[in-house]
Amino acid sequence: MRLRSGASRPTHAPRMSATFSPIFDARVRAVLGPTNTGKTHLAITRLLAHASGIIGFPLRLLARENYDRMVAAKGERYVALITGEEKIVPPEAKWFACTVEAMPLDRRVEFVAVDEIQLCADPDRGHVFTDRLLNARGMVETMFMGAETIRPLLQRLVPQAEIETRPRLSQLTHSGPAKLTRLPPRSAVVAFSAGEVYAIAEAIRRRRGGCAVVMGRLSPRTRNAQVAMYQNREVDFLVATDAIGMGLNMDVDHVAFASLTKFDGHTARVLTAQEAAQIAGRAGRGMRDGTFGVTGDCPPLPEEMVSKIENHNFEPLQTLAWRNSDLDFTSVDALLESLAAPPSLPGLAKGNDASDHVTLSMLAREEEIRALASNRNRVRLLWEACQVPDFRKLADDSHTKLCGRIFRHLAEDGVLPEQWVAGQIATLGNIEGDLDTLMARLANIRVWSYIAARADWVTDAARFQQEARAAEDAVSDALHERLTARFVDRRAAHLIRRLDETEDDLLSAVTRQGEVVVEGHPVGRIQGFLFHP
Repeated sequence: MRLRSGASRPTHAPRMSATFSPIFDARVRAVLGPTNTGKTHLAITRLLAHASGIIGFPLRLLARENYDRMVAAKGERYVALITGEEKIVPPEAKWFACTVEAMPLDRRVEFVAVDEIQLCADPDRGHVFTDRLLNARGMVETMFMGAETIRPLLQRLVPQAEIETRPRLSQLTHSGPAKLTRLPPRSAVVAFSAGEVYAIAEAIRRRRGGCAVVMGRLSPRTRNAQVAMYQNREVDFLVATDAIGMGLNMDVDHVAFASLTKFDGHTARVLTAQEAAQIAGRAGRGMRDGTFGVTGDCPPLPEEMVSKIENHNFEPLQTLAWRNSDLDFTSVDALLESLAAPPSLPGLAKGNDASDHVTLSMLAREEEIRALASNRNRVRLLWEACQVPDFRKLADDSHTKLCGRIFRHLAEDGVLPEQWVAGQIATLGNIEGDLDTLMARLANIRVWSYIAARADWVTDAARFQQEARAAEDAVSDALHERLTARFVDRRAAHLIRRLDETEDDLLSAVTRQGEVVVEGHPVGRIQGFLFHP
């Protein structure tokens, strides 16, 4: 088993990188426990205590959020951000905040950390986390943070690891079902489809004044703007998908499940107790206790699931997803064969074929592609083109065609045509359209941001990255405005909050023109004996 010290340019899955001798005296540490235990805070503290370090997060928005914290502590000159879509690497960078896929594994650093390490078991992305668990090491210290469920397999696969269990800082208690109209302020309602989220958000707007919306398809900029509304108490409710389950720290007192069934990309299935706990654990931060329950048409939580969530007691993981990262680039067939290699260690199992593997398999059927992939360097280039992330998730072959076109240009010309890249990015900043149109546009922007971040693929990469970022900012701001206009009634939210905060009558008046004003907000007009809202 190879040990990789430190961390390569952004990739969408494990790939070969520089290999160093194992560092037998370096400390490997696993900090495990439920949500709200301070694991990530500890890792950032340890990272910044070392002279250099890399930390990998499961989501781009978490990498960005912690990058901002690291910049505040160390300054922009010394902190880098590397995700699929963003690459900010100052010449003097010492500390790196990354997505797990983008951790630069050819860079030697003192400290390496990976957050949410239990995602090794995820059938789609788990092979990336497992690769980091087995191979990514800091020269002085390595830390893995995650759920207690990974403990037995982690002990077996990384026997030298020191394992520390951290208890939750506050109590998490089941409070049963509640109607939307009876949910307490500072509640998060969780659903698992855009349609469900929109319907619940509209109901809360009508009855409670409005809510913030958080979904995985939002950009960090839109998500932060929505969360800021909630944190600043402009609204008292949040409606979200399970995107809130991964490290989003907000002042949530109660989590209400509107559904227990999610589509995981392959099939609709019921949440596991561990998944439900990850979401419910967003309630109560620091020393403040939290509650969880159900709302709407959601069936009651099974007693066994409630007990597991309240007591943080879950079955250990049985297997971790794995994919060979020691790839053979001598030919396209050799590469496909090495990707299909079975794991050699107990506790590891092949996961689902990732997007890059599927794309490679489809392109390998084209004679033109095979003819261009005529040597080791060309095969490696084909693999890198296949690793462009499929953020759009379209049910057609458009992503495969895009990757094939990228490879053809790179194989024949060495770089992508500047006019083609410029033309694609120029169309991305359109801010017209409804919510789904804008979110689809953001997904397309993410693809082209990834491409623009490859300085070896495009000329004037810095300019294209700046243009892609400007397009993302424009669409993100437009999306925030659309979400707010559709799901927030600021006047009603303010008046409802004032009613909750005071037992006194609200300050009301009627102007000489007959306008009715409550707490400074016009609410209607009196004509004769009739009130017109």
